[in-house]
Amino acid sequence: MLFEPIRFRNTELPNRIVMSPMCMYSCKEGVVNDFHFTHYTSRAYGGTGLIIVEGTSVSREGMISPEDVGLWNDEQAEALSKIVKHIHDNTETKVGIQLAHAGRKAGTRNGEQLALEDGGWETLAPSPIPYKPEERVPHELTKEEITEIAQQFAAAARRAVNAGFDLVEIHAAHGYLLHEFLSPVSNERTDEYGGSLENRSLFLMEVIAAVRKIIGEERPLFVRISADEYAENGWDLNQSIELCKSLKTAGVDLIDVSSGGNIHGARINVFNGYQVPFAAEIKKQVGISVGAVGLITAPQQAEEILQNGEADLVFLGRELLRNPYFAVQASFEMKEPCFFPRQYERGRPRQ
Repeated sequence: MLFEPIRFRNTELPNRIVMSPMCMYSCKEGVVNDFHFTHYTSRAYGGTGLIIVEGTSVSREGMISPEDVGLWNDEQAEALSKIVKHIHDNTETKVGIQLAHAGRKAGTRNGEQLALEDGGWETLAPSPIPYKPEERVPHELTKEEITEIAQQFAAAARRAVNAGFDLVEIHAAHGYLLHEFLSPVSNERTDEYGGSLENRSLFLMEVIAAVRKIIGEERPLFVRISADEYAENGWDLNQSIELCKSLKTAGVDLIDVSSGGNIHGARINVFNGYQVPFAAEIKKQVGISVGAVGLITAPQQAEEILQNGEADLVFLGRELLRNPYFAVQASFEMKEPCFFPRQYERGRPRQ
């Protein structure tokens, strides 16, 4: 199944191998450069079915670090479009982009919050609760500011469409702004954006509606969530399942199922495929397409996940950092068809 095509709306992926969005922290003023061009195009030449460009901030205030990719101006969009066009012109790979806002986890470098005098800035959150006790207290967003950020997501989505991206993913995981609203640990609001699960989900639902309006019905829309944040009385799998039922009704095409990130110091038992059971349960309970992620390192492991019906796509992170040609090498091993550059044909193993 790993090399079977799969279609989401008007976009057909040539195989089920996805490059998970991974921040490279290598931009200046949010503009991608030669490093990013090489980084992404090499994975496309390696046969990856879908590449999702790293977490891309919808505003300057939403950057995890000053070196993040951004998509709040046309210069940023133009630079990204060159990568997308090259991949489309020379490979079979489809390209998505993950739109994000870091919320209270913004303004950091190497995991540490930057002091204001060192280039840091005021962070934003649903409630005035810092990620780490020693960090600055974030600004509690007003209703008007929440609406403004939803429109920033929409504006970034418009630039993504104009840049030629095949799909958009909304980042609602890993303790960034949308996840902060979902979690009762980081969201103590008493207005319509806090309290019940429905209220805590409202901001994400508004972002989804704003983005869908821009990208239209033809482009797929993915959402990344943290299925569990590993905290007592925190966000968990049961709430994720209920949220995903709403996301399905709202027209989301796939849930990219990760975990953690909102609780500093959370203890997580990490092993190969450790997040796959979350994806499998959401797929079973909700009946929506899911992507599995989390230390998936071998073709046989990825194939087994698909054969077991635990996911529809497999998202690879670290393994694709180590090996840009994972997909095509897996196809050689499994004797399955996969894009391979014509210029490299003499390197194809004899069957």
